[in-house]
Amino acid sequence: MSGGLVALLDDVAAIARIAAASVDDVAAAAGRASTKAMGVVIDDAAVTPRYVTGAKAARELPIIKKIAIGSIRNKLLFILPALMLLSQFAPWTLTPILMLGGTYLCFEGAEKVYELVSGHHEGDPDTPAVEQGPEQEDKMVRGAITTDFILSAEIMVISLNEVATEGFVSRLLILILVAIGITALVYGAVALIVKLDDIGLRLAEHKSDFSTKLGMGLVKAMPIILSLLSTVGIAAMLWVGGHIILVGMDDLGFHLIYGWVHSAEEVVASWIPAIGGALSWLTNTLASAVLGLVWGAVIVAVMHVLPFGRKNPVH
Repeated sequence: MSGGLVALLDDVAAIARIAAASVDDVAAAAGRASTKAMGVVIDDAAVTPRYVTGAKAARELPIIKKIAIGSIRNKLLFILPALMLLSQFAPWTLTPILMLGGTYLCFEGAEKVYELVSGHHEGDPDTPAVEQGPEQEDKMVRGAITTDFILSAEIMVISLNEVATEGFVSRLLILILVAIGITALVYGAVALIVKLDDIGLRLAEHKSDFSTKLGMGLVKAMPIILSLLSTVGIAAMLWVGGHIILVGMDDLGFHLIYGWVHSAEEVVASWIPAIGGALSWLTNTLASAVLGLVWGAVIVAVMHVLPFGRKNPVH
């Protein structure tokens, strides 16, 4: 018994030494994985501020805190264990799961483009998302956490796909770092965004002309910032979603489209060798965004345009 316990403790110590020795590699890998998920992160940051629209200023940060706690719970208690099991025992499922997440991104991006072009919006965008009262607030927070679950799952799957060849312990540590880091990044940014107007009003109350002008500038800039964030979010969804579909099709054996894009990258890279890498990346990014738009547009057509898929048929 004691021999087995000593052996177990030796194994635990060995794992700890390995984890400690490779902490820099783990941090670097977590950074790379997080970068790949940035499109979803931007979308998450663009979506969340609407959940505190209409709330009293004193309730904005507590609401964001509740959603952030729900988000980290989603990632660490539900999504992470499921992904670790799949990556260990059924890694072949990751590409299809990733493509499903990519398809969702493409659909979301294409739907927003459709709404911009057609002028049709689901619901009233000017209606406050928050109604006063603890019951309504709790209901809204639950809805936000549910939406976050979908986005968090995409972030974690994209991140896992970037470190799929790492060992089990490294994958686990990397995904924990990604979960904590991205949650802090998203909801820290959201907290700053929703408080910019309050910061602006406080500055505007100062006697200094510079503070007053800066404060009023922040207040006036808020609608522009939110609009810009939304636009960047749409582009990021189409780019990231399209790239996931592009690579996923190639991994599953359909090489035609990926081959076209790769050939185009080589052609543009030869135009100006000094910036060939940048031109190649731009070509891949543009091609991914176009594919994402086309891929998502097919689903949007089924959901909104075609008679058998239209949610609200026009009489």
